Amino acid sequence: MMAKNNGLQSSPANHHPCPPGQARVEGTGRTTRTCSTQDDISEGQRGAPSNGGEQPPASAFQGRRTLARIARLVLVLRDWASRSLHEEQQKPDPFLERFQGTEFQAVAARIASDLQDEDTEEGNKRKKWQIFVVDPAGDGYYCWLSVIAVPVLYNWCLLIARACFNDLQETYVVLWLVLDYVSDSIYIGDIVIRLRTGFLEQGLLVKNTKKLRDNYIHTLQFKLDVLSILPTDLAYFTVGLHCPELRFNRLLRFSRMFEFFNRTETRTSHPNIFRISNLVLYILVIIHWNACIYYAISKAIGLGKDSWVYPNITDPEYSNLTLGYVYCLYWSTLTLTTIGETPPPVTDEEYLFVIFDFLIGVLIFATIVGNVGSMISNMNATRAEFQAKVDAIKHYMQFHKVSKDVETKVIKWFDYVWTNKKAVDEREVLKNLPDKLRAEIAINVHLETLKKVRIFQNCEADLLVELVLKLRPQVFSPGDYICRKGDIGKEMYIIKEGKLAVVGDDGTTQYALLTAGSCFGEISILNIKGSKMGNRRTANIRSLGYSDLFCLSKEDLMEAVTEYPDAKKILEERGREILIKEGLLDESATEESTEGKSMEERLDSLALNLDTLHTRFGRVLTEYNYAQKKLKQRIAVLESQMRQQDLEDFSDSSDSLLEDEVKALLGGTP
Repeated sequence: MMAKNNGLQSSPANHHPCPPGQARVEGTGRTTRTCSTQDDISEGQRGAPSNGGEQPPASAFQGRRTLARIARLVLVLRDWASRSLHEEQQKPDPFLERFQGTEFQAVAARIASDLQDEDTEEGNKRKKWQIFVVDPAGDGYYCWLSVIAVPVLYNWCLLIARACFNDLQETYVVLWLVLDYVSDSIYIGDIVIRLRTGFLEQGLLVKNTKKLRDNYIHTLQFKLDVLSILPTDLAYFTVGLHCPELRFNRLLRFSRMFEFFNRTETRTSHPNIFRISNLVLYILVIIHWNACIYYAISKAIGLGKDSWVYPNITDPEYSNLTLGYVYCLYWSTLTLTTIGETPPPVTDEEYLFVIFDFLIGVLIFATIVGNVGSMISNMNATRAEFQAKVDAIKHYMQFHKVSKDVETKVIKWFDYVWTNKKAVDEREVLKNLPDKLRAEIAINVHLETLKKVRIFQNCEADLLVELVLKLRPQVFSPGDYICRKGDIGKEMYIIKEGKLAVVGDDGTTQYALLTAGSCFGEISILNIKGSKMGNRRTANIRSLGYSDLFCLSKEDLMEAVTEYPDAKKILEERGREILIKEGLLDESATEESTEGKSMEERLDSLALNLDTLHTRFGRVLTEYNYAQKKLKQRIAVLESQMRQQDLEDFSDSSDSLLEDEVKALLGGTP
């Protein structure tokens, strides 16, 4: 069985004896076999001994075991040697690769990849745990934040209540133990997740284990997380199970709850509602803590000792746990919101606590008023801005005494725009986004409509993207003329919603009906040569009801198709087909325009070449002037050096002459 697993096959030819210690190689493959292996296989195949079923002695079994171990060792060494040999064989020879054909190289690469598959799978399994990195921007991380926020909120709400209300702790002690240690397990898992949470470095997610660990360990949050899971509840063995104050260190994990709230506010589609809910939660937690502290102070002073503290629990009316908590919560709400009367304090401690509560209550009230006011103003900001525009137009129409019919039409148009949520200026909203994101949003919003347009079908995707960014939405009222026959065309229109009619000059005769996805006005802005209408409108288009259109100006279309000459030709050909179908194309004028166009192209090419030559000549002239200037500077430097050298030579010669004269005078003196 061992031989089979290692790729060996038994055959009669394989069982003849061979010299001891000598190995035999079978075929040209990797499979080799030793004599000891063959002996072991033959012994295993023979099964029971031939001496009438007698069992062999123990020494024979020990010999077989030893032989099997040796065979196993030889097989391991053989596999290692063959693997090393093949790794050397797989190394490409750059000299031979120049002469190998592509087919041969493909076959060799396929064989090498097959041999490396097993090693790759093993390496992937080994490294799988190393590449486990949590993306902080992913959905998995957000889901984990929602999980860890639950035990954090549990500890913040129930630990203080269990510490202050003894009946609550003693009645459900088993439940609290289970919930406590489940939350501790989640806390520990959160530390593991933090150790594997990636961060961005130069825009890329870091996956290096050491960097991730150092990035977390060297922060204050790591110290707080470690403190939050310290096993302080081991003191239960000393003080008993009814002391939840020992677990107050679990409150240090509050940052995870805040992080969950911040990410939820970013992800939710209704941020204002979430902000209000979040604010209410914070207020309830503060009121809850204040109620628990009030009950704890009442116990410290003495229940029922005076009128301010909680009544004595010996009274059956106040002995109920639920009633006690509700009473304290009611007192805390009245105190912090300062909207009701409570029993006045008696002792100094009670006065100090009430003063502190009043200060907190004032801050809470100011926070509530400020936050809610800002949230409501943000929620109505769009409406207020829109209403300001409507009021301005109303004042303008009243000042200029516009007719009542026109004023009613304008007001109805504003009502339709606001009711159908078309009052938002897309360009103003998206102006802070980069062009890439703006294009993606515009594609999701408008591309399906643009694809329905006959003239843009089968155009390049990049051209459609560029056109999408140039579309401007417009809304027309019932009876409005979008264009009239004979007008100069400056825009083309694409119908997004609504119905438009092609009408006669009388405005009532209807020739055709245009629905969503139809476009018109493209012929006049393409300026097709040979068109009998030139750049003028060929029909009257009137809106039957409220119509939502996309407008694309001639300048924007020409700017977009400039970079796509093939698309421009396609647009012109399709426009020419439409003109031929409607009998508005002059073939002779088209041919003349084609010839003229070729001449114009030649002139444009000549002008372009002249501009290029002029530019090159100007560059050469600039270089010449620069070189001439440098040469003049060099000549000036050389001249100054020559003058200085001449002065030095002259001074040396004059000194030598003076010395000769002095010597001559001294020599001639008697």
